[in-house]
Amino acid sequence: VQLQASGGGLVQAGGSLRLSCAASGRPVSTYTMAWFRQAPGKEREFVAAVRRSGGATYYADSVKGRFAISRDSAKNTLDLQMNSLKSEDTAVYYCGIGNPILSSMRDSQMYYYWGQGTLVTVSS
Repeated sequence: VQLQASGGGLVQAGGSLRLSCAASGRPVSTYTMAWFRQAPGKEREFVAAVRRSGGATYYADSVKGRFAISRDSAKNTLDLQMNSLKSEDTAVYYCGIGNPILSSMRDSQMYYYWGQGTLVTVSS
């Protein structure tokens, strides 16, 4: 499976961006799809996840109410709508797919396919 992330860029605090991740190589409807991010000097952290097609969504507390994750299984795509962006949202955002159990949803090691990352910079 190959994942291609896009949509990053420079935005002012309070603005919005929409990230997309396109999967190719095989259907991914049976996988959990997620977004993680990594800021300079920090470890990769969980942002949001959506279980297999039609499944539940999960968010990090830091983005809850501001970000919305969605997937289109027919198109093999994953999106992240980011609103009310803050300077602390600045990071490289990665999409990943895997089959974590619920208790491991936020563990990046549970995901075995990753996109190349897209940089989001929020200026204050």
